[in-house]
Amino acid sequence: MSVQQINHKSIYYPPGGILLWILIFLELITFGAALIAMVVYGKQEPEMFHASRLHLNTTIGTINTIALITSGFFMALSVQYFKENNLKKSSLFLKLTMLGGVFFLVLKGFEYYEKIEVGLTIGYNTFFTFYWLLTLFHVIHLLVGLVILLFMQRDLNKNKTNANIEDVEASAAFWHMCDLIWLLLFPVIYLIF
Repeated sequence: MSVQQINHKSIYYPPGGILLWILIFLELITFGAALIAMVVYGKQEPEMFHASRLHLNTTIGTINTIALITSGFFMALSVQYFKENNLKKSSLFLKLTMLGGVFFLVLKGFEYYEKIEVGLTIGYNTFFTFYWLLTLFHVIHLLVGLVILLFMQRDLNKNKTNANIEDVEASAAFWHMCDLIWLLLFPVIYLIF
């Protein structure tokens, strides 16, 4: 197994490639703008936003935050072991990363079910419109991230002799973006109002 080496000191080649980082910045700007809009609307209707936030399950949100932070740590370990040519450990930590993502989705699904059962759907009020749009958009990103990681896992399982560090780093960068987006969403949606 030979891992291709890349000059990471070049500003023209951030881990995962420049195009991926442009995508990541655009996604962060999109989520950031939506969160700013949510805060602005929340200032206009503070009582309704506060009362609506009290319907959220902060415990599930906190557990999900811990799950994603932990999965991000496992992703970093997976990349590190890949760079050290230890595919077995890289594969193990990649699986643990995906397990954290699946755990997040299961808990989020349970939380969504709770909301739907009591009628707190996307059209209930402005707060829940933001809640559903932002968290569902994040869930879509997480699902895409899991598909990307599944392809990486498949490549690791094949023990490819021409494993590509760019692909591993791009996968990691996308996964960390999902972590970062949740770290922006969680406090604004679950804690501020």
